[in-house]
Amino acid sequence: MTTYIYMVRHGDSLKTSGDERSRVLSPQGEKDARRVTERLLNEGIHTLYSSPYVRAVDTIAGLAKVLGQEVHRIEDLKEKGWTDDDRTLQDPELYPYLERMFAEPEFVLEGGGESNRVCKDRAVKALKAIIRNHPDERIVIGTHGMVMTLMMNEFAEEYGLDFLMQTTKPDIYRMEIMDGLLTHVERLPLND
Repeated sequence: MTTYIYMVRHGDSLKTSGDERSRVLSPQGEKDARRVTERLLNEGIHTLYSSPYVRAVDTIAGLAKVLGQEVHRIEDLKEKGWTDDDRTLQDPELYPYLERMFAEPEFVLEGGGESNRVCKDRAVKALKAIIRNHPDERIVIGTHGMVMTLMMNEFAEEYGLDFLMQTTKPDIYRMEIMDGLLTHVERLPLND
């Protein structure tokens, strides 16, 4: 039995709100979401899960609507908690620390937040439960760059910082999992 996981990194979002949970898609992100829907419409999707963050849910909500399904929100699929107060960090604040986060999985930014290890443990646990509950199905997961990378890294070490830095918003990776092992990954192209 092969289970297909479609990791969908959210579309472009506005880093203007005060916290990560409520950030919405930009006008470009709304277009991105329509592209995701078009790309996945004929993939035979059985169910959709997502981080509870608005931008992740909204990126796959159109697909769910067209398929007559709902998006199941799972708290443990949320993005890495960069700070204890879950505030939005701009890329220039974050990028200088990424290499250290991958080199030292227990490293936490000043002011709290999650380490890569803590984030990975909670997200992988949720992902493995989804895989167990949906054997031989096709599942979409609305996700974020860092948490997606950490989940994929559980199956293959090649998914690390270099992989994260080459992903785009949005992005879709189809993972084929057989008997708990990753057998193939394919980046699905999106039409402009």
